[in-house]
Amino acid sequence: MKHLSFLNKYFYKYKWWIIPGIIFVIISNIFGVVPAQVVGHAFNLITENIAIYQLFNGFNRQQVIYDIFSYSLFFFGILILIMYLIRGLFLFFMRQTIILMSRHIEYDMKNEIYAHYQKLSLGFYRRNNTGDLMNRATEDVNRVRMYVGPAIMYTINTAVLFCLIIYFMFDVNSTLAIYCLLPLPVLVITIYYVNTLINNKSEKIQEQLSKLSSFVQERFSGIRVIKSYVREDQTQAVFAQESNAYKTNAMSLVKVQALFYPSMLLLVGLSTILTVYIGGKQVIDGAITPGNIAEFIVYVNQLTFPVTMLGWVTTLIQRAAASQKRINEFLQLAPDITSNNTETPEFEGKISFKNVSFTYPDTGIEAIKDINFEIEKGKFLAIIGRTGSGKSTLANLIMRMYDVDSGKIEIDGKELKGLNLNNYRDQIGFVPQEVFLFSDTIKNNIAFGLSAVEDGQVEQAAKNAAVYNNIIDFDLKFETMLGERGITLSGGQKQRVSIARALIKEPKILIFDDCLSAVDTKTEEEILSNLGKIMKGKTSVLIAHRISTIKNADKIIVLDNGRIIEQGTHDELLKNNGAYAEMHDNQLLEEENS
Repeated sequence: MKHLSFLNKYFYKYKWWIIPGIIFVIISNIFGVVPAQVVGHAFNLITENIAIYQLFNGFNRQQVIYDIFSYSLFFFGILILIMYLIRGLFLFFMRQTIILMSRHIEYDMKNEIYAHYQKLSLGFYRRNNTGDLMNRATEDVNRVRMYVGPAIMYTINTAVLFCLIIYFMFDVNSTLAIYCLLPLPVLVITIYYVNTLINNKSEKIQEQLSKLSSFVQERFSGIRVIKSYVREDQTQAVFAQESNAYKTNAMSLVKVQALFYPSMLLLVGLSTILTVYIGGKQVIDGAITPGNIAEFIVYVNQLTFPVTMLGWVTTLIQRAAASQKRINEFLQLAPDITSNNTETPEFEGKISFKNVSFTYPDTGIEAIKDINFEIEKGKFLAIIGRTGSGKSTLANLIMRMYDVDSGKIEIDGKELKGLNLNNYRDQIGFVPQEVFLFSDTIKNNIAFGLSAVEDGQVEQAAKNAAVYNNIIDFDLKFETMLGERGITLSGGQKQRVSIARALIKEPKILIFDDCLSAVDTKTEEEILSNLGKIMKGKTSVLIAHRISTIKNADKIIVLDNGRIIEQGTHDELLKNNGAYAEMHDNQLLEEENS
């Protein structure tokens, strides 16, 4: 239960739902137990009136006795019906408070989890797959809801009903009550033993379900690759294997439950047999009436449902505890990147790296080593280098997706760690290497970074990104819906829509992370020409592989194995006759050969 203690704050928040719910539970159970006493009185009335009726056999008074007897039974029947109607009404009120409360808690939990996910740094998403994150926010939360709703409701209901029945049993006859309750200790031991089994099996089921969800999500995202390599049968076989593992774990839990419930019903049946046997002896001794036996049988049968629910509730609690443990694992994670500054200045765009080194915490790879450079506001910085040289890492560090291990990054002379992160990122336009578009309209994808869009803004951004003519060729133009990850568009079109999304913000700093690789040379020149007009007086950082893309940059940095090996303008680097000049000559040779 220690993992479920996380939910106490929600119980306190919704205390005015729980308290009335408990009151409704108590009232409904009172009207559920009292009819047993009415049945006892009615049974006594039947036995007594049958004897009187037979005593007046042959007399005119016999019909009067019969009428009184009939009216009395009718009265008792109506009384029991009214009591059960009142019980049903309060059971309805009980569900309207406790079950509705559980839905509110589910809503709050999902919002809290999603909000916390968004606070966590990029490294968190590198370590965890999407399927597992989704499972914890949906399936696990649903299992917790079953605890805060049905499980708590039936637990309170069972506890109240059990206390009332025990009280009335001992009030009638303590000896008979003790015999009726003899099987209960065995039941408690059984539940205690089964709890551990259910908890262990529930955790295995949830872990396997996360693996299954992750597998399906990943395969659907990569369906194009699967079809290209004709691996449908192979992925189907792996899915069947994972599904079989889930089925095996689930069936193992079902087997435990299948033995658990009949065992409980057997113990309840044993209580009924003891009631009839011991109660019969008590009637012979004159200690109780036959009506008391009927009353006790009703009590025992009333205990059948709570005892049966006890097993189900136990399962719900154990599975909820396993799910809440998984949820807490992520909720207790503190974000690596934090920002307490609330100031919202406008940045000019001067960027300085001073002895910056960075190692990825997940892999231990030292991506950046002792980097020093400075770019003045409004200048155009280009970064070039071989694959794995650290270019994208530099972009991530400028965006403060990670914090540096040593050294410091300054923006306008202020250390990046001390800035208001949301305000800073809001003034940056970022086009990632791996383009991501949402399953939404082209218009909404371009306007994603703005809270409000003015007329013509989206169209102008599309023109600046050289994708306007492609968009207007679609039937629905800017209202065209994109498939998952923008699958409707070609690679080049996706990149240009992503560029338009960054340009529409009119950012103070613009970062292009090798995002022109999928466009042809002519389109690239058009985009760069437009970029020169838009970003005039603003800082631009362009990561590229093609030298033709960056030759007009104010400063070019050449990276190799995480270190700066050369920096300067295009002409200066060619004169140095170093690594940059070698790349330039190789690319010219490739172009001539092609």
